[in-house]
Order: sequence, then structure tokens, then C-alpha cells
Amino acid sequence: MATGKHDSGTRPPLLLSKSYRGVTLYGAIDLNDDEETGDSPLEAVRRVTIDRRSQFRSIVTVSTDQGGFSFRKSVRSLSHKSFRLSGKPCSVRALGGTATVPTQTFNLSKNIIGAGVLALPSGIAAFANAPSALIPVAFLTVVTGAIFGYYFHLIGRVCQITMTATFREAWENTVGETGSTLVAIIIVLKAALGNLAYSMILADTLRSILQWIGLHLSRSTVLVGLTIVVLLPLCLLKNLQVLGPFSLVGLGGMLFTGLAMTVRYYDGSYDVEQNGRFLSDIEEDLKPSFGNTGAGGALSPTFLVLAVMLFEAFVAHYNAPRFYVELKNNTVQRFGLVTAYSFGISVAFFMLVSTFGFLTFGQNCSGFILNNYSPKDILATISRVAIFVAVATTYPLVFLGTKDGILDLLMVPMELQTSQNLNVLTVILLTIITLIAMFVTDLGLVAAVGGATLATAVVFIFPALMLRSAVYDLGSKATSEQKIEVTLCLVLMSVGIMMGIIGFWLAVTG
Repeated sequence: MATGKHDSGTRPPLLLSKSYRGVTLYGAIDLNDDEETGDSPLEAVRRVTIDRRSQFRSIVTVSTDQGGFSFRKSVRSLSHKSFRLSGKPCSVRALGGTATVPTQTFNLSKNIIGAGVLALPSGIAAFANAPSALIPVAFLTVVTGAIFGYYFHLIGRVCQITMTATFREAWENTVGETGSTLVAIIIVLKAALGNLAYSMILADTLRSILQWIGLHLSRSTVLVGLTIVVLLPLCLLKNLQVLGPFSLVGLGGMLFTGLAMTVRYYDGSYDVEQNGRFLSDIEEDLKPSFGNTGAGGALSPTFLVLAVMLFEAFVAHYNAPRFYVELKNNTVQRFGLVTAYSFGISVAFFMLVSTFGFLTFGQNCSGFILNNYSPKDILATISRVAIFVAVATTYPLVFLGTKDGILDLLMVPMELQTSQNLNVLTVILLTIITLIAMFVTDLGLVAAVGGATLATAVVFIFPALMLRSAVYDLGSKATSEQKIEVTLCLVLMSVGIMMGIIGFWLAVTG
């Protein structure tokens, strides 16, 4: 809804606000005075409404004395949309977000540090089995974090240049309509892959928890029961804001897991030489195993398997526009601080989990590192419970992106998006995801494939092409620095594509 009033002869903008997934978004319609008469069309406006049609688009309708008109715009953006009212120029402009730098740093760190980090030790095991391998791993993690942080910041800068607030809008305002559907498909697949990975994590985690209390069930049985009893009701919720407080559990669970892995390495509970107390509880192919291939293993092509897994772990770039728009006083410099702090924290945490997971189990690191730990290990069990709660309550948020994206791609009209039809779609999608998760058991493989394909597109390809088009549109106003940056981005894009192709091949062929 909208409100506006005159005060002491001034004509303030018509304010807009809209709640979107628990976040209040602000915009304003500037009703500019006619330069000749001084008249303002403000008095002619009766109502402004925002009708959200999909994840990507909404209809903004302005009702006036003379009738009404509407235009399409992302509900997240509502920025710099020009139109004319009663023959006079008007525009919708952003009022800026309300989130502070510390708040956005926390939220972005939480977004990056997901369950995918628990697959990284298996990426090291793909090319090495000796502790010295951690030297090139540290280098690769820092470099990847820096590059991905740069691209995250770059997307925010493109949003500033184009005055857009979603990934798809930024693409359409730079590259054009061509390829925008592909961008939307990639974003939907990224969300769907996230749901697949979460289903696998939840099934493995719940199975270990049940074993701890004496229930031994097959993975498929646990997965089906989990989908019916837990995931389906959560994905059918109409108000997802009730899940908000559990986000703290997620970050807290990840931090506790990292500390627990550190403790178990130093107390020798899984040390073969010390006859660790939990060794007898785990299967032979999950027990610690080491050899002589250390730092030199980084010269092997299989080193790229870890690289593409890091691609998947660091990717949060589809959310970069949202973080930029919601930042208070969202200058490029302030957004840069959020990016630097968040990716720096993530690099440190990734190194913590990678280091102690690999030092504990070596070449036998599972694709989901908690599978290596005994069901009787109380620290590992607490970690599993915390991560289970966090992932389960995050699942419907990711699933909403999958469902909304499909509705948008299929251009399903609002009149068909009834509660019953949406529930049927939810059941169908969950069934497909669950069936795939029953046959795909290696989280590391999912992370590697996702990183080599979808993450490569979202991080290396799309931002580089958007920057090239944005700088090209500047024409003679483009600086030499901007032109050099475009060249460097295109070079990095080529390197990223090549690494992604090789990493995908190695991950799939084993």
C-alpha cells in the first residue's frame, strides 16, 4: 500500500513498502512538479498496490482520478522505473535498505558456510593421503575465496550501475533479454541441487542419530520417512517466517561441528596408532588411512576436484543483489566491507573443517565427513542433531526458490496458482528429489558436479558478461581501468570454464 501527504508546502514521495519473505522492502514514487505550472500529480493518486506474480516479477498498479496503469518490476527492486502520470514525469526509486554492515556480514557468512563445507575433506582425499597436502589446500582455499569474493562484489557493482536488484534484472539491463531464461534456469537448478544435497545430508544424519539410540534402518527407509514426516509438512507451510530463529542454530551447529572435529583430532579418539576408542564402531573403509602422497599430489589433475568443490562451497552469488539492496547506505565501499569480512570468515572456517577432517581420516574421508565419526561419539551426535535441525528448517526456504523459479519459467498464471495446485507441485518436486537422493549417495560428487557446472556459470560467466556489457554501454565514459577489468574478468572466465570442465569430468569418472 502507499501513503503520501503534503507538509508545509512540500510534496514528499509516495512511499511504498512490501514484505517479501520476512524482509520489508522500501521504495518511493517521486511525483515531480511540472516545471511550468508547479502542479503535482500527487493529489491524483488514490492507491498504489504491488501484486507479486512470481519470484522474479510483480505488477505495480497506480490508481488515479483519471483511471489507472501498471508496470512490471521485481518486488525486490521497485527502483528507477520511469513513467508518466497525468502527463507529468514520475519515477520509482529505492529508499535503500536497513541492514548494517555487521548484520549483513553475519547473514552472508551464514549463507556461505553451509553444509557443503562438510564435503571438503573428501576433496583433499581425492588427490592426496599425507598431511603436507594441506599446504596447497590452504593456498587454493585462500585464492578461491578471494576470487569468489571479488565476483560477489562485482555483481553488487553491476546492480549499482544498472540500478537493478535481482540477478535476472541485472542480466536483462546489461546483456539484454537474450539468455535471461537460461540465467533463470541456472538459478532454479542451483536451488534444486541445494535441495538434493540437503536431502542426502538429512538422510545420512538422521540415520546416524537413529543408530545412536539403537534403531538400525536402511538409508532409503530413513529418506522416505524423512520426506513424508518432516520435509513435506515444512514445505507446505504458508508462513516460513516461523523458521527464522533456527538460522542461528545452523551457524552455531557448524561452529560446534568444527570445534568437535578439532577436539577429536587432538584427543586421539580415531587415531590408529593410539587404538582410538571409537575405531571399532566404524566401518573399515571409513577408518583413518594415510600414505606418502602429500603436497606433490596438487600436481595431479584430481586436484581440480577439490577446486570445483570449493566453487560450490563458496557460491552465494545468486543472492548478491539482495545483499546489496538490503544494505543501509549501500555504497560500493560499504558493500565491499561486507564482502571482505564474510569471505574472510568463510575461508578460515573452511580451512578449519578441511584440516581436521583430513588429518583425522586421511584418504578415507567420506563425502559427508560426519559419516566417518562413530554413532556412539557424543560430540559427533550433537553436531548431527544441530545440523539436522538447521538443514531441515532451511530446506523449505531453498525449496521455495525451486518452486517459484519453475512457476516463473513455465509462466503459470496467478489464477492457476491455487493452494491445491501449489501443494500438488510441492509433492511432485519432493518426490523427484527424494528418488534422486535414494540413488545418489556421494555428497562430494554432488558438490563437485554442482561446482563445476552451475557455480561456474553463476560466478565466472554471468558476472563477466554483465560487466562487459555494462562497460560497453558506457561508451566513451568508460575508464581505462574498467576496460582492463573487463579483460581480466574474461580471462578468469575462460580459466574458470576450463577448470570446471576438467573438474566435472574427473568427478563423474571417479
